[in-house]
Amino acid sequence: MNDDEAPPSASDELRARFAALRQEHQDLDASITALEAMPIPDQLLIMRLKRKKLAVRDQIVKLGDLVIPDIIA
Repeated sequence: MNDDEAPPSASDELRARFAALRQEHQDLDASITALEAMPIPDQLLIMRLKRKKLAVRDQIVKLGDLVIPDIIA
């Protein structure tokens, strides 16, 4: 590590985690769409991916509350 480099702050780490979760959510959505377009879709796999997508969305909402501050106008 360089002396000039500052260690990542907690805020930077939260933002990185937030971005990673959003990407995972998009990837799951694309996978679900592709599976549903198959001639004989695997319904069990689709259900599992949808549950995982919902869990990821819940994590995004929780992290979003920490990353994006509430501004009362």
